[in-house]
Amino acid sequence: MHEKNFDIIIIGGGILGVSLGYFLTLNSDANIVILEREKNVSSHTSSRNTGKVHAPFLYDPIKKKIFAKISFLGYNMWETYSNNKRISFKQDGVLEIAKEEKDIKVLKKYIEWGIKNGLEEKDISFLNDQETKAIEPNIVCHGSIYCKRDASVNYGLLTTTLKNDYLLAGGKLLNLHKVIGIKNKNDNCMIEIVTNDREKKIIASTYVINTAGGHSLDIAHQLEIGLELFDLHFRGEYWRAPKEYEKLTSHSVYSVPKRQNFPFLDPHWIIKADGHCEIGPNAVPVFGPYSYKLLDNFKNFLPKTREIFFKKGLWALLYNSEFISLLTHEIAGSISKRIMIQRVKKFLPALDTKKFTTRGTSGIRSLIIDDKGKFIPDTLLLKNSISLHILNYNSPGATGALPLSAMIAQELIKDKIINKVNKSNQLWNIEDVYAKINF
Repeated sequence: MHEKNFDIIIIGGGILGVSLGYFLTLNSDANIVILEREKNVSSHTSSRNTGKVHAPFLYDPIKKKIFAKISFLGYNMWETYSNNKRISFKQDGVLEIAKEEKDIKVLKKYIEWGIKNGLEEKDISFLNDQETKAIEPNIVCHGSIYCKRDASVNYGLLTTTLKNDYLLAGGKLLNLHKVIGIKNKNDNCMIEIVTNDREKKIIASTYVINTAGGHSLDIAHQLEIGLELFDLHFRGEYWRAPKEYEKLTSHSVYSVPKRQNFPFLDPHWIIKADGHCEIGPNAVPVFGPYSYKLLDNFKNFLPKTREIFFKKGLWALLYNSEFISLLTHEIAGSISKRIMIQRVKKFLPALDTKKFTTRGTSGIRSLIIDDKGKFIPDTLLLKNSISLHILNYNSPGATGALPLSAMIAQELIKDKIINKVNKSNQLWNIEDVYAKINF
């Protein structure tokens, strides 16, 4: 066991951690390292997603202020980066459809949100049922939103490319380094890690940025931050459509969610960046952020139960009739492939459930609940003098990774945690991005 000192340690090599490393190395002379538990960056949620660069019309500009702003700014930034690196950025647009007449009001509210969040009127429009039919003959609905400013990318490839730029700029990356402990010692962060060959080390830094995804709250708790909060994990599963369905629509199709606070319960029709189509996700409760398999889930059952059992918010949540209804009806029903595809068949009736035989990639969403038993709608940025913790960073997290990282880099400069250094070949001025976010 030995110590090595850095100015900044970033815990987590997902798309957010790598984006942060990218901006920090290009704008400072700090000695920076990213700690990643897996062999490669973006091994989890950053590559286990739909690959959508989401338009901001789905995000309430008040309740989801951060998500709304970074989603809007993320589109242009990912387009710029993709074009600079000659990586596919497929501007394919998206449809959000009303399955029922009452959903029309929701669509019109979404348009208002989109405009407030930065979209121009030329980017987003309401289509009635016949106008929707004109661009998507196989869709059955009462109306839709068509948004041009939506795209498909490969976030795993983008993260790997950003990692290479980060390393070229002088950043460091330690793969197969799992964080098992963290504490404050004389205003320095002492991080205990274990390597793949079970060697234990202590790595020290003057500042830590926690972008550990599903483990981010556990790390925050070790520094006594957010102790009143707890998280629940839901695995989202997809089914891959057979090749004969790949031309069924020209756009990915989402539907107005039955439950506005839980939009991930309504499966979508997704066209991926490579052209293949998938249906999903569902929401399977699991006991850990990497519980993709039954054995992993079983191993996490007792630790997770002990962790949340005495949380005040858990008992408030269990008395919440909406949540109980979710568990017994929406979530339990969504586990069935037949039920999931039947939900999509309501607006895309040409589908045949029997032809879906191949599973798509599953991903895990970690949701944070407060001490009143309420799901927190936006991402949380919690900090003290030696650390910053980015919690509840779910969709549209990949879309917003670049602008949020640029903003954080500028804040660290303003707070004198790092010194500003202007390096060449920058695609963005972080001061400009910071000014546009303006929370």
